[in-house]
Amino acid sequence: MHQSTREIRLAEALVESADTLRDGFEAVRHLQGVADHCVRLLAARAAGFMLIGEGRAVSLAVSGAHREVATELLQAQRDAGPCLDSYGSGRPVPPVSIRAARETARWPEFTERALVHDIAATYAVPLRRRHQLLGALNVFVPDLPAEGDDGTALRLAQLFADCAALGLQNNTAYVQCRTAADQLQRALSSRVRIEQAKGMLAERWNTAADRAFVAMRQYARRHRLPLDGVAQAVIDRVADDAALRREAEGADGEGRA
Repeated sequence: MHQSTREIRLAEALVESADTLRDGFEAVRHLQGVADHCVRLLAARAAGFMLIGEGRAVSLAVSGAHREVATELLQAQRDAGPCLDSYGSGRPVPPVSIRAARETARWPEFTERALVHDIAATYAVPLRRRHQLLGALNVFVPDLPAEGDDGTALRLAQLFADCAALGLQNNTAYVQCRTAADQLQRALSSRVRIEQAKGMLAERWNTAADRAFVAMRQYARRHRLPLDGVAQAVIDRVADDAALRREAEGADGEGRA
């Protein structure tokens, strides 16, 4: 791939990795897209994310390229593997020869499965945002980097993982803000309906607005209904006006007593 073309694609991939401020966002699909970029730009056979909680995998997201292979290799790391090592230390696991790892009995189940699929080497980087570790990104490559390799691929993988983690965090903040805004809007709309209903009853009964409010509140409590729902019924002119009046009269009696 021409250098300038690769740089443009890398920039596009990083922007996409952080672009998560939208509705309908799915974390696994987002990470799958980042894994796809890793395969294309890191000359990898496959790649995948392992989200980890309490020391064990809770979710996997793999590249479209060799999806079954990537899934199997991540699943083979239930007890040991590059992802768990990277997550446990909070540091990258530099490129490792699968055969060399097998000879030293490092990650036995994982290395056996990797050799079956002709994976020559692997490396992993932590998926983290500041001090919060979320999991790890594992890259599977057909060849071990040559001696003297400057580690560019490992640094780029970490950059992808950092952007992916930032995207996840941004979406969490976005959802929280949207939820808070929706709750505030519902509260404001509810207040407007209650004030409108209170005014309608006060005008209809030729009484104080506070008395109308007390009637609605007492009626809502007695019938275990939300006050907002009672107010809407008043606005829609389907509320039991006689029952509401009795609540107002009862409140008057309590006040005189």
